[in-house]
Amino acid sequence: MFYEMTVTQFIKMLNNLSAFMDKAVQFAETKKFDLDVLLNGRLAPDQFNFIRQVQIACDTAKIGASRLTGKEAPQHADTEKTLPELKARIESTIEYLKTFSPKDYVEAGSRKVSQPRWEGKWVTGEEFATQHMIPNFYFHLTTAYAILRHNGVDVGKKDYLGAMPFKQ
Repeated sequence: MFYEMTVTQFIKMLNNLSAFMDKAVQFAETKKFDLDVLLNGRLAPDQFNFIRQVQIACDTAKIGASRLTGKEAPQHADTEKTLPELKARIESTIEYLKTFSPKDYVEAGSRKVSQPRWEGKWVTGEEFATQHMIPNFYFHLTTAYAILRHNGVDVGKKDYLGAMPFKQ
């Protein structure tokens, strides 16, 4: 269950995020303005910009998977400033997530999970996934989406949800 809720969904949503970015490029080209306006856009003065939202969404996916499984996560320096660099970060995160299988998550729900800012406190893997990892991932992904949407990029619910696994 945790594999499907995290790895499977995070890969899908990171691909959707990359597609939002393609639409942002088209929008900036059509309107003839510098794409950096969107990359540095934010919804509020005290909120992170688009670049940082993407970085945190990627970190939440990869580090969360690492904490639930005990596997080492790749490091990123948070130096991305351009769209190709952000897309490379997304792709790197997706490639890392593809290294997992459901077997890696067998003990995930009962694993003790902590992080430095929790000052020695911990939660179970189930609590971590459902109360921190998944909500945090979607918060930053949604904020990145909202920054683009707020600035006029033609993204909507179908873009956000992406392809559905419809059956007939």
